[in-house]
Amino acid sequence: MRRIEFTHSYLKDLQLARKRHLPEISMIMNTRLTGLICLVWLRAVTAFSAELFVEAESFEKKGGWVVDQQFMDLMGSPYLMAHGMGEPVERAVTQVVFPETGTYYVYVRTFNWTSPWKDGEGPGRFKLSVNGRELPAVLGARGSEWMWQEAGKVSVKQTASTLALHDLTGFNGRCDAIYFTTAQGRIPPSDAEALEAFRRKALRLPDVPETAGEYDLVVVGAGIAGMSAAISAARLGCRVALINDRPVPGGNNSSEIRVHLGGRIEAGEYRELGGLQKEFGPTRGGNAQPADFYEDGKKAEAIANEPNITLFANCRAVSVALKGSTIHAVIARHIENGTERSFHAPLFADCTGDGTVGYLAGADYRTGRESRDEFGESTAPEKADRMTMGASVQWYSEDAGKPAAFPPFNYGVTFNEQSCEKVMTGEWTWETGMNLDQIRDFERIRDYGLMVVYSNWSYLKNRLKENEPYRNSKLGWVAYVSGKRESRRLLGDYILKEDDLQKHVAHEDGTAATTWSIDLHYPDPKNTENFPGAEFKSIAVHKTIYPYPIPYRCLYSRNVDNLFMAGRNISVTHVALGTVRVMRTTGMMGEVVGMAASLCKRFGENPRGIYRRHLKELKALMKEGVGGKGLPNNQRYNEGGTLSKPPEVK
Repeated sequence: MRRIEFTHSYLKDLQLARKRHLPEISMIMNTRLTGLICLVWLRAVTAFSAELFVEAESFEKKGGWVVDQQFMDLMGSPYLMAHGMGEPVERAVTQVVFPETGTYYVYVRTFNWTSPWKDGEGPGRFKLSVNGRELPAVLGARGSEWMWQEAGKVSVKQTASTLALHDLTGFNGRCDAIYFTTAQGRIPPSDAEALEAFRRKALRLPDVPETAGEYDLVVVGAGIAGMSAAISAARLGCRVALINDRPVPGGNNSSEIRVHLGGRIEAGEYRELGGLQKEFGPTRGGNAQPADFYEDGKKAEAIANEPNITLFANCRAVSVALKGSTIHAVIARHIENGTERSFHAPLFADCTGDGTVGYLAGADYRTGRESRDEFGESTAPEKADRMTMGASVQWYSEDAGKPAAFPPFNYGVTFNEQSCEKVMTGEWTWETGMNLDQIRDFERIRDYGLMVVYSNWSYLKNRLKENEPYRNSKLGWVAYVSGKRESRRLLGDYILKEDDLQKHVAHEDGTAATTWSIDLHYPDPKNTENFPGAEFKSIAVHKTIYPYPIPYRCLYSRNVDNLFMAGRNISVTHVALGTVRVMRTTGMMGEVVGMAASLCKRFGENPRGIYRRHLKELKALMKEGVGGKGLPNNQRYNEGGTLSKPPEVK
């Protein structure tokens, strides 16, 4: 349990201190207390207060609440969220031990998540109970930012106690942490840096994290790219640590997000690349389908079957240790218990999508769209800007077999007969955040995705005149982990651009073939008419290409010496990202990275050294592949269209 507790010896000293003068208290502090207890003592000296700090994500029984870690880099921590799609979820419960009995003032860190769009009370309401007694305050429904909200006070008559979070609405109430103190008005800091320091003290995190072991390759991110990199390297003799910040692998292709695989395998010169996806890729296609379509278990089994891979699920990379321009270690934090581990290796692969490891290591990167002139891209805008492709909150409804109610939901986005979306399912076209920062503003982007789903569904259920098709329908699934398309792109020794793809410019270090069209997303003009500046629907504009081999130089950092990357964060322009970002293609990138890592181990090289001195060996591995031989291609859905032959270069 993540909490501050007072030791028995501390309590004895505190009782003694209350009978003495400050000099004696100082003497006890100097001789008896260090670290966390010293922190607590300093507070006790000034107010003789007892305190207890509990992180919500560490609750032992989470009930219907979910752990949301997507924004912990922004707001400081994962949190619990009541994702009930309009129906209150089962309470979350945990056991705690108070330092002493007495009256405690209670503060809860929470967020009124619809406040960016509507002032006043929000929908994410919940309450806290202690030993079965509900505190009076309704939490999560006021304010306009993450804040410590006063929950009330409680008389604790036994130190061993039970806490519970009671969801009142099912509309994504969120609880980050709970703080009890006998000193009224004494709350933890709100400033991000100060709060992080407070958390570290409160959770007794050591200055030096526990070492997770020595590896040949550390892969961060277990989406299709990361899984493929890890399995490829493992099968070629590397000891691999695979770090994933969710409980299930698969990334956007997991049951949490539900985007189907796209692109083609068995394409280009190296037709064995992509063979791994015959082993763990789902055999059925479709976005926003029932969970079993995405075969999480098959992916988990593929990882578990590799003796050279150690999977660290529910762990998020939060910092790196550098030696010059080389990563020495990646430090990852468990999203539920807060423990930190350091992962040491000569090689690292950033498969996070957001380029998180590269960013933390100071790797060169870009975001947004380049200008047309910079790379001579006809599809690029005239002037560079910050626009990106957006993130999708997908959803679907189900037939309840009888009339199904849905609560009125109107928190700043208003629908009418003309603007509502008369649909039962929302998949990739429900896309938000194109004109916001996909890192800094991501919680707002995801929350807007949730809000338009709920607002539109509420209108269809409660206000649409001819709503008979919707009367017996209920929301069956709404993603709370948002499917992101674009954020940081880490820069390698080569930046792939539109001309390479359109003119089929050959590079000696070509690897996996990208086969998807140049597929770029823009706000849907009709949606813009109804919601100018607040669009939540997108269109896709395609430019067809011939299968194009991605240069190996796009798969490693140009200024962090031992960093590979695979996925949507590789070294490409915004326009070129339109083709390489689909998951069968990113998986093949991962296979190439795993092969290159094995060559780095064999020859004592860094990633650039493989390009300079061992391309021949890399090509041989790509020719051979690492997937099982003779397997049928079961990845025939959502392959996309390509030209039948390369264009003539004039």
